[in-house]
Amino acid sequence: MTLDGLPLSPDYLEQLKKLVIDAGAAILEIYHSDNFDIELKSNNSPVTKADLAAHNVLIKGLSAITPNMPVVSEEDDSSLVIPKDHQLYWLIDPLDGTKEFINKSDEFTVNLALINNHKPVFGFVGIPALDTLYWGGKGHDSFKSSNNTSFQAIHVKKTSNVTRVFASKSHLNPETETFIDALVGEIELVQAGSSLKFLRIAEGEADIYPRLAPTCEWDTAAAHAVLEGAGGSVTQVDGSELRYGKTNILNPYFVARGKV
Repeated sequence: MTLDGLPLSPDYLEQLKKLVIDAGAAILEIYHSDNFDIELKSNNSPVTKADLAAHNVLIKGLSAITPNMPVVSEEDDSSLVIPKDHQLYWLIDPLDGTKEFINKSDEFTVNLALINNHKPVFGFVGIPALDTLYWGGKGHDSFKSSNNTSFQAIHVKKTSNVTRVFASKSHLNPETETFIDALVGEIELVQAGSSLKFLRIAEGEADIYPRLAPTCEWDTAAAHAVLEGAGGSVTQVDGSELRYGKTNILNPYFVARGKV
């Protein structure tokens, strides 16, 4: 198996899958305790010792598996300069959904993506509380495993004439309302956590996710890759490519699609 010129040993994929599972296990150990050590970052977003524990597991593991590959992490501000001088690097969000974690919701994930030439070419998304792992990328198909046992291929699919749109009924901003109003035909609104929205589309359980609000590159890259491997797409609202490794880590507004 080769990913955009990156040679992989026969057990490379298994090592990376295990690494994401191990990061999830570090999160769960803290999740089942009553000591999160919650702090606020400079942008007022919360961080817990689970975020940092998963970060440390991923950094240590990646340095062993791909010792010459740089890593950009949400939990390491100094790493944000890496894309300036590297086209090929890992992009990680050790714990996506910290607020869900704090609120004892199971909708938090571990995200690991391989970025090459501004594109997420392969991704891994673990859902520790559900013992579930997704992985894949464009041209490599996408897969899902549960309980770290058997796995199955996943594909986008349209099951009816109703377009299933990910959006909150109680938190629709004007831009999202305008986007949904422009869709043709019957609409059904469905909900899930951010990373999970991509995955639900990849599994064929929803059709479209307009994200007309701020996100960062590490929030989307891994699930973006999985969705593309399952036959879906992620583009800016105007249809242009959603790029990674920008000077500004914030994503523009985007739309994730299955078969619409």
